[in-house]
Amino acid sequence: MLKLRNLCKVHRSGDIETTALDHIDLDIESGEYLAITGPSGCGKSTLLGILGLLDAPSSGEYWFDGHNVAGWSEARLNQLRRGRIGFIFQSFNLIDELTVAENIGLALEYGDVPIRERRSRVDEVMAKLGVSHRADHRPSQLSGGQQQRVAIARALVSRPALLLADEPTGNLDSAHGDEVMRILRDINAEGTTLIMVTHSPSHAAQASRTLRLLDGRVLVDAMAA
Repeated sequence: MLKLRNLCKVHRSGDIETTALDHIDLDIESGEYLAITGPSGCGKSTLLGILGLLDAPSSGEYWFDGHNVAGWSEARLNQLRRGRIGFIFQSFNLIDELTVAENIGLALEYGDVPIRERRSRVDEVMAKLGVSHRADHRPSQLSGGQQQRVAIARALVSRPALLLADEPTGNLDSAHGDEVMRILRDINAEGTTLIMVTHSPSHAAQASRTLRLLDGRVLVDAMAA
């Protein structure tokens, strides 16, 4: 599904260059559950951003479903990303002025999904994530765990083949964090490819494969025992 070859990412600020990713080779198959770990500043979030077509490599190849997308225009990347990639962020990124249902439905605003089907999909995913009873509430009226459930629902409503999660339990207590991890395991079990950045060794251990980065390079690439 995804293939990186000799991929590098260099950040430039004036005369200073910082290498975020250093000649990464990586293959990710459809349906995998991959955890990306490593210390702060090792390139985890940069790699996730490139995999999600939110950032572009400085050099190398990135093959997404048979297309080398390195060097594509932002417009082409947007078209490829829409409906195929879902994102879950540590900070939830919900819009305070919108209700739960409206926040989830926002992910379908720019697609070709008819209004009636949008409503049906929103209802379906709210039921799946157990937030139907909060449909008319604002994010500020929800607990942290409920907000993350809404964020997951928003990521799933477009029925993406690839789900990217950046520290999805980082702002949650252990009980709510464990619940989010259960939800993610279930989503992967249904066939969605899941790639998660995490600092938690116990959460990383739940993935079928772990990638450990250090200084922008792959230090360990191991399948679960």
